[in-house]
Amino acid sequence: MREQKVISRAEYRPDVIAKKSAFRFSRSSLCVPYGLFLALFVVLPLLLIVFYALTDANGTLSFENFIRFFSSPTTITTLIISILLALVTTVICIIIAYPVAYILANSKLNKGGTLLMLFIMPMWINFVLRAMAMKDLLTIIGVFGFNNYLNVVIGMVYDYLPFMILPIYTVLIKMDKSYVEASMDLGASPLKTFTKVTFPLSMPGIASGITMVFMPTMTCYVISDTFGNGLITIIGKLIDEQFTTFQNWNLGSAMAMVLLVIMLVSMWVTGGFKSEETRGTNL
Repeated sequence: MREQKVISRAEYRPDVIAKKSAFRFSRSSLCVPYGLFLALFVVLPLLLIVFYALTDANGTLSFENFIRFFSSPTTITTLIISILLALVTTVICIIIAYPVAYILANSKLNKGGTLLMLFIMPMWINFVLRAMAMKDLLTIIGVFGFNNYLNVVIGMVYDYLPFMILPIYTVLIKMDKSYVEASMDLGASPLKTFTKVTFPLSMPGIASGITMVFMPTMTCYVISDTFGNGLITIIGKLIDEQFTTFQNWNLGSAMAMVLLVIMLVSMWVTGGFKSEETRGTNL
């Protein structure tokens, strides 16, 4: 009976039960659904894009698609225009978003993130509806129609400004205020404290904002069509036409691969592959 009691106690020891639970419900098993999702909806589509880009209509290995892309003045001009529009939009977003994020992070009125919520709420509405509403507003006040490129930039800035405000605000609100206090105690002026302490520490937020604004503005042809009256074509529009209008998946995939390379380069330049602590140091 004693031996039977000892065995019974061993079976119900907490450490034994914990080992069985760890074996059945390990942390690694929780990654399986996420891994399947990435494989089906990220890796597999990318592999298909690479396959179509590196083959011709007959499925034969060929670099003809990239040759056609870089030898066509139309596609090169469209790519340059797309990059310039994205750069101008990103710079304007930084100029507007940083003071807004700084005020929100240091304002006593922003209790519970109320003011921040007012800036983020437009993101809950479909961006096409926001674009149409802004176009109508600009038309009513008589600003819309002077220049198509200016209209597109206004539309891009309006639509993607919250994506620049939010990461900068997140970094500023988490910043250790003791650094600022130490700088002021050592005799630094408010301007020098900002340029030497606050701004460098907020660079990770700027880098994240650039990543979230630059690439989408290169491909968001809905806004360029809406604000440019259909007269401005960006690279995203060309890709859409290759897949939908011309049914040329090979050339469209090659264009998508070029954009993917540009995205990887921009992320490398802005430190998107670094940790949050070191991101943005090379900007």
